[in-house]
Amino acid sequence: MARRKSRTLTEVELEFMQVVWKAGEVTTEDVMKALASQGRHLSDGSVRKMLSILVRKGYLSRRRLGRGFLYKARVDEREATKKMVTDLLKRAFDGQAALMVATLLESRTLCKKDIEEIKRLIASRDKEKAR
Repeated sequence: MARRKSRTLTEVELEFMQVVWKAGEVTTEDVMKALASQGRHLSDGSVRKMLSILVRKGYLSRRRLGRGFLYKARVDEREATKKMVTDLLKRAFDGQAALMVATLLESRTLCKKDIEEIKRLIASRDKEKAR
């Protein structure tokens, strides 16, 4: 059975996009160096293939630079992460945001500071809705 194409960023695609978001514009070599510094050593061909996929999916644009290309994000980080969370909400929690939040709270990975920030965000959202 063929693997389903992801509507959002895969784990590896996200790693590449984080390099691009941090740097602004990158060459294939820039991506290879950044990923190598994180312990991920990839061939030039593998990096070019992944960048090409990200261009095709609409996350990156590219322009000619000598014999290669310079890549730049077409989608900002906040928009991409929002799309990923929305996709997770639909697929894993059947669109039930409360269930997703309950699962997050039960995971015990949240510190007190995170919980206080979540409370603040909810209170702020409530004030906006009341207007």
